[in-house]
Formats: sequence, structure tokens, C-alpha cells
Amino acid sequence: MTKQVLIIGFARSGAAAAKLLNREGANVLVSDPNLDLEDSHIQQLRTQGIKFTQQQGVELLDKIDLIIKNPGIPHTIPILQAAQERGIKTEVEVAEAQKYIKGNWIAITGSNGKTTTTEMIAAVMRAMPNAKGHTLVAGNIGTPVSEVTPDSSKDDVIVTELSSFQLTDTPNIHPHFAVITNIFSSHLDWHKTRESYVSAKRKITSNQTNDDYLIINWDNDEWQTLARTSHAQIIPFSRNNLTQTGSYLKDGWLYFKDEQIMAADQIGVPGDHNIENALAAIAIGRLNQVPASIIAKVLHEFSGVKHRLQFVSEYKNRKIYNDSKATDIEATQKALSGFTQPVILLAGGLDRGDDLSRLLPDIKEHVKAMVTFGQTGSKLTKLASELDIPVVETESVKDAFVPAFEFSDEDDIILFSPAAASWDQFDNFEIRGDIFVESMQEFIAQKEQN
Repeated sequence: MTKQVLIIGFARSGAAAAKLLNREGANVLVSDPNLDLEDSHIQQLRTQGIKFTQQQGVELLDKIDLIIKNPGIPHTIPILQAAQERGIKTEVEVAEAQKYIKGNWIAITGSNGKTTTTEMIAAVMRAMPNAKGHTLVAGNIGTPVSEVTPDSSKDDVIVTELSSFQLTDTPNIHPHFAVITNIFSSHLDWHKTRESYVSAKRKITSNQTNDDYLIINWDNDEWQTLARTSHAQIIPFSRNNLTQTGSYLKDGWLYFKDEQIMAADQIGVPGDHNIENALAAIAIGRLNQVPASIIAKVLHEFSGVKHRLQFVSEYKNRKIYNDSKATDIEATQKALSGFTQPVILLAGGLDRGDDLSRLLPDIKEHVKAMVTFGQTGSKLTKLASELDIPVVETESVKDAFVPAFEFSDEDDIILFSPAAASWDQFDNFEIRGDIFVESMQEFIAQKEQN
């Protein structure tokens, strides 16, 4: 009997899942209230037999065997609640795509650093001498997993970044290498409790065996406790030298076990958090027999990931960084910790009710002046005022670069690191980061013309 599949939420992962399941011979219906039914992409998929509707009532569940939902859609919407009551299996795109992975699967998750770590690991694996296959990168990083796995081979390396949303609805997940960069309190508006969030992160190792590896940050008691629940071989990494059984920082050098890999100050991107990301990449590289000298060269040449503490320009002896991916407090704290120079901080965004006073010690230590905006702008302005730090509140990040530059002097850092999600003013952090960079470029162009 032909499988009947309902896809809730189109987006890129929904489109990829629709094409994959259609290729498998399933009858596929895509439901999304925001669909443009005249869109050329939708028209092209219709010619392949995929159906589309803007409706999302429970009547769509009749005869449905499987639901694939967009990872960010909560289970609390009526159609998913009704599906749960009827016992209809609900998954995300990764759950179907993983069935096609034949080669070495490396999966990365964490509250912060997972995208940079994913790119670092991919860069290290691409540099492996005499590799027979390709290193393919997918997941939460942008490319749906089902776009790369169906045609992959046993010689390929699949490096995937996985969010807590994806892990929640990916049963039977079983990467050979699982990486957990860290776990803080994040996305609690979706997960409701920290326990639920941590449980989602733990799923990355829940089906691993003693033949697999869990590479995990060892600098927190909770993360150590989580590691001990895994059946995989535990490979810890530690910036605080709490263990020397995996990768670690000692006296300014990065090691794997007793092997010296590189000096920490030779990593191509700044910050203590990038030392942690590099330690995870070193562990993966050495476990896969990538020579230490090659790992050191790759990490030295690594220049960062767009929107993630990305160095974008130097103007009038001010270095300018785009860290739009800093969608929570911890990410901005890590970004600030990477600089010894005075920082002009541009911050603000969606107000999720987080306790922004947690930023006070970091602002006091690193920040010379602030420009704030968005829903959290007034709260951040208040923090700056409490510390007698100069501050200007603007309407949006697109208005923020001019006052930021005016606050700055030579050798200062101008850092856009919002400490909040983008959804109060932008569809995603990528658009927000692009607008920051564009406003910076326009400012510099005007100055150069004068």
C-alpha cells in the first residue's frame, strides 16, 4: 500500500522532504498557510505528483500514515495535537534522510558553537589525505540533510549540524561520531522546560553503541553526567584542562591526549569559545587519522562562518565583526570574552523575557560603549546606564553603525552581537546580519567619497 505523507511547513526542508518521499513512491501532500500556489517551484513539484494546500485543518489527517513537520513548528498547533491523539507518527526531514547515510556520519549539536564547530570539522575532514569520497555538510546549517544523503556513497563523510528541534523528532538517530559543544538554557519558549531541552540534546547519543564516539565538552558537571549515560566511547574536550584523555588546552597549547597539535593563539578566529570549537574538531580529526600538522594548518587558516563572529572589515584601525548568530545571552558573552581591546557593542532583538542582567559582568569588563535596538533595546540601555557606559538606542540595527563608529577610537572593536533572536524585526539572523554589513559598507563608502 502506498504511504500517505503530510508535510507541515514548506520552507527548504519541507521541499527537500517532499521530493525525497515522492522519489520513494509516497503520496505527498504539503500543507502551509503561507504557500504561494502560483510559485514556479511549487508548480514544478506539482508536475511530479506532489500536492499542495494552504489549509491546515484536522480533516487533512484522514488516511495519513506519516507527518513530516518543519522543525520549528511546535507540537501544540491543533493539527499536530490531533495527530498525536490518533497515533500518527510525526518526524522531521532528518529522520527520513538519515536512512540513506552509508558513510561516516558526524553529527554536532549544542546551544552555542555548533555551526562553527560543524564548519571546522568539515574543513578538517576535507583535508584528510587520500580520501576516497567527499565531505558533505548539511542540517541546521542550511542545506537539508535529504538534499545530500540519497546520492551519497559509503566513502563519503556526512557532517550534520542538528538543532534541538530536529533531534526532538528524529527517532533512531545513530551517528558514528556525536559532538555536544555545550548545553545552556535555550529555546525554552519551545521546549517549555530545561529538562525537555537537555533531553532533546541528549538524543544525539541515545542510540550510539560502544563502537561509536561521543565528543563532549567536559567543563561542566552537568555535561559530564550526561556523557556517562551514553553507551558510546567518551572523548572529552576541555578548555580548562579538566581532563587529558581527549583534547584539551594546556599552557597555551592544544593537545589530543599526549600529542601537541598547535598553539591556541594560532587559531584563525578569536575567543575562548573558538578554542572549545577547535578542540572538538581536533578530536574528530585525530580519531579519523587526520595528521596533526594538517589539522593545525586547517584551523590556523579557518576564518570563521558568516554571521558567527565573522570578521567583516577593518576601517580607520577599527576591526568590525558580525555576530548576528548570537541569538542568546551566552553567545554574546562568549563573543565579548574573545577580545582584550575595548568593544563598542551593538545589541538587541526579540524579547523572550531572558534575564539580561547576566550580561552586566561582561559589559563591565569589555564594553566601552553600546548601541541598542529592537524589543530588548530599552532593557540593554538600562544596563549600560547602570554601569555609566555611553549608550544610544536606535530603531533598528540598520541605524546602529553610525553611532557605533562615533563612539569608537583607533584599535577598538565594533561588535554586532545581539544577544537575542531576530524575529522582532527580521525573518532570520542571516537577513539581520546582512543588513548590518550593508549599513557598515554604506557608511564606509560615504566616508571614502568625502
